[in-house]
Amino acid sequence: MWTADEIAQLCYEHYGIRLPKKGKPEPNHEWTLLAAVVKIQSPADKACDTPDKPVQVTKEVVSMGTGTKCIGQSKMRKSGDILNDSHAEVIARRSFQRYLLHQLQLAATLKEDSIFVPGTQKGVWKLRRDLIFVFFSSHTPCGDASIIPMLEFEDQPCCPVFRDWANNSSVEASSNLEAPGNERKCEDPDSPVTKKMRLEPGTAAREVTNGAAHHQSFGKQKSGPISPGINSCDLTVEGLAAVTRMAPGSAKVIDVYRTGAKCVPGEGGDSGKPGAAFHQVGLLRVKPGRGDRTRSMSCSDKMARWNVLGCQGALLMHFLEEPIYLSAVVIGKCPYSQEAMQRALIGRCQNVSALPKGFGVQELKILQSDLLFEQSRCAVQAKRADSPGRLVPCGAAISWSAVPEQPLDVTANGFPQGTTKKTIGSLQARSQISKVELFRSFQKLLSRIARDKWPHSLRVQKLDTYQEYKEAASSYQEAWSTLRKQAFGSWIRNPPDYHQFNDPALCLRLG
Repeated sequence: MWTADEIAQLCYEHYGIRLPKKGKPEPNHEWTLLAAVVKIQSPADKACDTPDKPVQVTKEVVSMGTGTKCIGQSKMRKSGDILNDSHAEVIARRSFQRYLLHQLQLAATLKEDSIFVPGTQKGVWKLRRDLIFVFFSSHTPCGDASIIPMLEFEDQPCCPVFRDWANNSSVEASSNLEAPGNERKCEDPDSPVTKKMRLEPGTAAREVTNGAAHHQSFGKQKSGPISPGINSCDLTVEGLAAVTRMAPGSAKVIDVYRTGAKCVPGEGGDSGKPGAAFHQVGLLRVKPGRGDRTRSMSCSDKMARWNVLGCQGALLMHFLEEPIYLSAVVIGKCPYSQEAMQRALIGRCQNVSALPKGFGVQELKILQSDLLFEQSRCAVQAKRADSPGRLVPCGAAISWSAVPEQPLDVTANGFPQGTTKKTIGSLQARSQISKVELFRSFQKLLSRIARDKWPHSLRVQKLDTYQEYKEAASSYQEAWSTLRKQAFGSWIRNPPDYHQFNDPALCLRLG
């Protein structure tokens, strides 16, 4: 029906055509990360998909995000008008929430076709059965999914892209990868970089000529089950062989690709020992900051949470009969481990039980594309050759949503690009995907629906602040509480006073 390469290509083309030059990396000097949500629609006749006659589906990018930065905790604001986390995955998900809000408005006002159809209860909706959503990221999410084993092999350079090691002994070559002793640049861009080439088993052979790699053949990546009997939270890297299915012969784990994300308090910690024992896997982590520590959980942790609670968040759950789940995650060409992805996104929550009706740990399909993002760190490094100056991460983040009004949003340091100290606090200094603006859009949706057609959860009590509306989504809050108790007990939560804002003008109209 669709392939990982088709999803990646669609997203790369959308990035090139629909996103403006403003906010993109400066050529040969900056790099960025890309993430997106793709809507896939199956044909109405539900024909069977066969190798001889694959079913044709419709694919559409409905949200997109770029970015590599987070703000420190000292810069957080209680007014909800700053983006705390501007990593591409988070920007894409918040942009997706904008899209969902718009689609709910279409459904509720009956103006146009929507992705939603009426649910069984008054005022609630559910996703059409012919639709699914696929998440794309040009790089593995920071945190647990990026703790990837490096294998010792022969002295042939290779790109660390991990496939089915047990069944494939071919190899792949590439260059411009940092040494194992340094943090991965996509997550800790300010640490020094040493470029090295290493060989890893399990991918098809390639020829390297003048720094350009040419594929000879590639097998497709498929998701697989977590190794039974292993508690990922208790694993140290010495135990990674059981999870990552060590390659046969002389190959052994000699080091790991490292994440800049730091273990949260109460989760134990990394040993910091040289080599493969540096990290402990399966732990909750926060994104690194430049001196000022952040309160933003790693993208691996957030995506694992989405796989249980859905991508819609608490506010939109008021209007939904079921959470909006991702059916698949596609990762672009980069250092990659299928087992690390499975562990980080699914395995850590696989034993969570007793969730409210509609919620559950999803059987997420995880795939990797063979296509490299042209503005990734690896690609830019390969192209810039001997260009002067350091290669640095782009400081801007771009949000794009498939909505009719202001689909684009370019931010830096959590505010719209160009914001000055004087304008902070004004409407013009709010990102379209900030908490306060998404809350404003939610309240606008409510204002366009007759009160007697509101969902029950919003009719039974008078609500005022962002926090009150979130807490009133009882099934979502119950699911989140269960997930924390059973899997993510050390999750860092912001104090309630960071969610006590509202929009007075809209509150008066809803009162």
